Amino acid sequence: MATALRSKLSYHRRLFLLLLAFSWTLVACFVTFQYGREKRFKAERLDARLQLFNLRMLDALADGIPPAEFAAAHSGPYPGLRITLIGTDGRVTFDNSADSLPAANHLGRPEIAEALARGTGFTIRRHSESTHRFYFYSAMRGDSLVVRSAVPYSLSLREVLAADREFLWFMLGVTLLMSVAAYFATRRLGHNITRLNEFAERAERGEQIDEQPIFPHDELGDISNHIIRLYARLQRTTADRDREHALALHEEQEKIRIKKQLTNNISHELKTPVTAIQGYLETLLANPELPAARRTAFLEKGCAQTERLRSLLADISTVTRMDEASQLIRKEHVVLNDLVDEIRADMELRPEGRRLRVNCDFPGPIAIEGSPSLLASVFRNLADNAAAYSGGRDIFIRLLGETPEAYTLLFADNGIGVDEEHLPHLFERFYRIDKGRSRKLGGTGLGLSIVKNAVLIHGGTISVRNGERGGLEFVFTLRKHS
Repeated sequence: MATALRSKLSYHRRLFLLLLAFSWTLVACFVTFQYGREKRFKAERLDARLQLFNLRMLDALADGIPPAEFAAAHSGPYPGLRITLIGTDGRVTFDNSADSLPAANHLGRPEIAEALARGTGFTIRRHSESTHRFYFYSAMRGDSLVVRSAVPYSLSLREVLAADREFLWFMLGVTLLMSVAAYFATRRLGHNITRLNEFAERAERGEQIDEQPIFPHDELGDISNHIIRLYARLQRTTADRDREHALALHEEQEKIRIKKQLTNNISHELKTPVTAIQGYLETLLANPELPAARRTAFLEKGCAQTERLRSLLADISTVTRMDEASQLIRKEHVVLNDLVDEIRADMELRPEGRRLRVNCDFPGPIAIEGSPSLLASVFRNLADNAAAYSGGRDIFIRLLGETPEAYTLLFADNGIGVDEEHLPHLFERFYRIDKGRSRKLGGTGLGLSIVKNAVLIHGGTISVRNGERGGLEFVFTLRKHS
């Protein structure tokens, strides 16, 4: 039946119907995607407002204010706000909207599970078993409990999350205009494509295609003549060129994927300190009568988050510089002994709890041609990582070997090491073994990634392993002239 239908329809009509189906399908997919993205954006904006309220609730609980008193004094960003406190074991300890505490365990609730795993979470629409109503839920994890605020899923909330219908009508109008234009364009194009198909069939039969123009010299004719020339040249394309093109395309796509992944990770990492700083500032602005001690405490917390943001931006700048312009990094004569001495002096100035002894075993001066700042970042980030997470008391830096081209170095600590499952991922950007502890200690998740890229820029390699007597051992090479 399909063959009979094709015989009844001209090539122009088949081409027009195919183009029409493709364009309408494409527009439908785009509209569906845009609707989903717009709804997601509005949901995240609503979640951000509720998360600020959750943050204030956590601060109030930390100050010893009873949850019922705080709930009565603060109506939240929306009327009818439901406030629930859930322990880390899933039991409800407070609910301002229920006559009695729900007995069901809440660990299986999507927003609670996400908050326990990532710190925050939300669910756009879910039915409550205790109140028999639908809510928009937003949850935030504290030290020992989860604060969850919920907005009743009423008509007003549906209007807040609703997508813009004017966009749909606009896209339908544009699609209709495109369909009309496509009809007239395919009439002429159909004739030329029929002729081009004849040339394609000749090429399949092994006939040589002549590059001489056969179509009239107008816009469409020139395009058709150019296609014939391209088709003739493609016959002379070798398999090696095809493979080179595929390899170049794969590399470009991989670069785009890595950049997109880095952008998403950066956005996620920046959101945490920015949200915290905003919460502290809004609390100070909304409560001018706060005692001086509380104001100072909030300002100190805000300064700590600002310092974390500064460190994160500095590391991101270093990573971007290495990714985008590694070949432009200026290199000069660098003595690694001097860099180790700087690390030792820095350690001696640190507080007792984060001070490690630096033991260096270099038989003499070790000098290479490289970037002083990037080489310093290798030793500094490895030292910071050991001081923050190893739990040890010593750092050991040794020269393992030397060739006419490179040095092989060992950087180790006598701490607790890490589980074997984490070792292959330690150099990945933003990878953390204990996310909560890393953020509290000020880590950005980029230190070891900077170390690896700096070593690669200097023509070396780096690996990590657990030492036989405990601690981590980083073995890396640096070329003398990279």
